[in-house]
Amino acid sequence: MGARQRASDIKSPRVGSGGAFLPLLHASRIHPGLRFKVGIRPVDVCLVVLPMKQFVLPFVFLFLCLPLSGEKPNVVIVFTDDQGYGDLACYGSKTNKTPRLDQLAKEGTLFTSFYTQTVCGPSRSALLTGRYPCRSKGWGMPASEITFGELMQKAGYQTACIGKWDVSNRKAIIDRMPNAQGFDYYFGTLGANDGGGVKFHENNEPAGTSRDMGGLTTLYTDKSIEFLKKKRDPKKPFVLYLAHTMMHTIIDASDRFRGKSKGGLYGDVVEEFDYETGRLLDALEEFGLSENTLFIYTSDNGPWNQDKYTKNKKGHPKGSIFWGSSGPLRNGKGSPYEGGYRLPCIVRWPGKVPAGRKSDAVFATIDFMPTFAKLCGFKAPGDRLIDGVDQTALLMGKSQKGRETFYFDRAGIRKGKWKYLLPKAHFYGYAREDGRPVEEELYDLENDLGETTNLAKKHPKIVAELRKLTEGLPQGGPGGIR
Repeated sequence: MGARQRASDIKSPRVGSGGAFLPLLHASRIHPGLRFKVGIRPVDVCLVVLPMKQFVLPFVFLFLCLPLSGEKPNVVIVFTDDQGYGDLACYGSKTNKTPRLDQLAKEGTLFTSFYTQTVCGPSRSALLTGRYPCRSKGWGMPASEITFGELMQKAGYQTACIGKWDVSNRKAIIDRMPNAQGFDYYFGTLGANDGGGVKFHENNEPAGTSRDMGGLTTLYTDKSIEFLKKKRDPKKPFVLYLAHTMMHTIIDASDRFRGKSKGGLYGDVVEEFDYETGRLLDALEEFGLSENTLFIYTSDNGPWNQDKYTKNKKGHPKGSIFWGSSGPLRNGKGSPYEGGYRLPCIVRWPGKVPAGRKSDAVFATIDFMPTFAKLCGFKAPGDRLIDGVDQTALLMGKSQKGRETFYFDRAGIRKGKWKYLLPKAHFYGYAREDGRPVEEELYDLENDLGETTNLAKKHPKIVAELRKLTEGLPQGGPGGIR
């Protein structure tokens, strides 16, 4: 057909794992390597110029070569409660055995400078919205906040939330419950288990109560697997947000694990988490979902490891005083020191997230929203400040750089290696250290991870800079600056 070949006779470039395959077109000049933006996704463009003798100018065809990665990933977030930085073997525990999570770390990336928030409600509103709790309001998250669930629904995702919600003031306020905030299916408890019992809701309806705290981890895993097996629409990608109640306050393990670890009842719960997370991973594999699932394991805040709390808390079963490990970090839950905010985070996505990697880049739950936006095909809200930043390049191993700053609620800020705290930094009462001087604090986290040496007096210019950033952020400040 030569120069009179019709456009309909030319085969479009084939999508393959190594990018677009450019078909060899006889007597054509091919100009690959151009990059355009179609909608919200960048795509490769091949410029194919075919000679047309009857025209003075050549005729130009543009072929959009969509990468294989254009397929939207499934997303699973496993969010434990009050688990310490040092509770897992892959994060240094010599007591707890966590073979499934250790294997997950080998198959993905283990982050060592990952931040959540220092208590449960604020941690959840930050994760869901990509906004610090000074904006997303923690336990009191208003219905006007926009969650990643809402945006993923609009992008064609099926969405499910299992477990502890804790952003509707622990009440059945319909427009602030999961169904109204972006989740097609919900089963769990709207609050915590502080009294040793929980009340369940399935979607918006009450679904019974339980005082069997040792059965919750298995129950939530069962519900998650049931969603994957029976409720999931195979024609849609999905997001599953599994927010466990353990190991919050009245902890317990099932008969299968109680008394089996070397770490007491708390260690039993840690090892049960490992087992139940393994069950969920096995289900993804059984259903053929592992390869295209971004799997994230982390926790909401540091461990409740302060005498002030454990000695005064009433109602614990015998042996259930919980004492999670912050590892090398200072303090724990409720504190602005690293033990309150810095948590384990393991991310796996076969063939996308590098396996066997350890990263010390600063990464945070507030970054999930803009990162999911890039990976899952939606736009983060443009009518409000989003504090998270897109960490796709970091996740995929294309960059070693994470966030430049991270704000500690009403307490201070990290910028690079420097961590600053206000003289009257906010502590929850049980976490306040007796005898802490009312003075500014500055720590070099690269050389003093345990925050033992206050360098504020040696670096007044750095203190002044970080003080300004800290004081300005709640009013609109740096937000998601890198």
